[in-house]
Amino acid sequence: MRLALLALATCLASSHAAAQASQRAVKLAQDAVIVDTHIDAPSQLVKTWADLGVSAPDREFDYPRARAGGLEVAFMSIYTSGGQDAAGTAKQAAHAQIDAIEALLHRRPDKFAKLTSPRDVTRLRRGNRVLLALGMENGAPIVDDIKNVQVFFDRGVRYITLTHGTNNRISDSSYAIERQWDGLSPFGEQVVAEMNRLGMMVDVSHLSDAAVLDVLRVSRAPVIASHSGLRHFTPGFERNLSDELVRAIAAKGGVVQLVFGNAFIDPESAADTQAYFVAEAKFNAENNRRRAAGEPLLSADEFDADWDRAHPRRATDISQVLDQVDHAVRLVGINHVGIGSDFDGVSGNLPPQLKDADDYPNLVAGLQSRGYRNADIRKILGTNVLRVWTAVEAAARR
Repeated sequence: MRLALLALATCLASSHAAAQASQRAVKLAQDAVIVDTHIDAPSQLVKTWADLGVSAPDREFDYPRARAGGLEVAFMSIYTSGGQDAAGTAKQAAHAQIDAIEALLHRRPDKFAKLTSPRDVTRLRRGNRVLLALGMENGAPIVDDIKNVQVFFDRGVRYITLTHGTNNRISDSSYAIERQWDGLSPFGEQVVAEMNRLGMMVDVSHLSDAAVLDVLRVSRAPVIASHSGLRHFTPGFERNLSDELVRAIAAKGGVVQLVFGNAFIDPESAADTQAYFVAEAKFNAENNRRRAAGEPLLSADEFDADWDRAHPRRATDISQVLDQVDHAVRLVGINHVGIGSDFDGVSGNLPPQLKDADDYPNLVAGLQSRGYRNADIRKILGTNVLRVWTAVEAAARR
């Protein structure tokens, strides 16, 4: 009985401490400027429209949850696939997603505002609005015309992830079985230079190791990884960054935005994801053959549904995200680490404590429990990436 009472007392004490930590975490999350550099709402809006100004239960990001979680700046990911690139539809798909965000901004000006410069964060966040910035995931919509970088900049895009799951005209992908350029292409070097000129952040997530090193060699400004994990925890998974690349990004003044999804924090999930992109490459090759032969195309939705049935999600925990933060901070210090959740982009494959946009306080509580000072937590939540964005704009002015 005495042991049972002692166990109960310990449990109650732990629960009380957790509740206190939660209250402290909520307060800090609401007071800090949280910047999440990767939320895949735009492609979901194009598939099925939802008014994100009110509760949208089938999404991971909406206004009520963003404000409950303390989110101030949400980078909307303008995603296009390798299949769209091959079909010649990537550029239009990107414009359609930007159109969807513009529609949301016009319909809910009391809830959202468009952000195109870190200088405007303080002014635009008044009125409890969530600021929507644009990041392009995959440079395929640039096609082969450097002028399109300016076109998308003028529409508000402030970073470009140079490629995604396949090689493109700009860069090799970390997921590609064969590498086309051994890093950046000559056109890719022009794209990086043009982004530097405009003050657009270069994003090295999804790039092959050689391409990341090429970007760091070519870019005149710091770079970001908008949503990447650490290969230290997922050996052999090139999509995540090696310790050497993390150090190189930091040495150039950049920031690594750590992602929440299972595939980036769990080795078995990472292996599944690597296998997915191998299978997707074969699927795209078959559709390219069918397209050339005038045959009916296979359904991408059916391909994804079949894959998901055969590869059920694995259990993960917020501690795995916190472990990545700890490792990154040990590698490069507190000033080069941030967050890029990948909400609405990983089909719910997330730790249960970080399932959607009202869960940032859980991350804050976890960091507090590991001894991080509130001033340093603020850096991770948003100050670091805003500093890099500011530096990129300054380099363009120079």
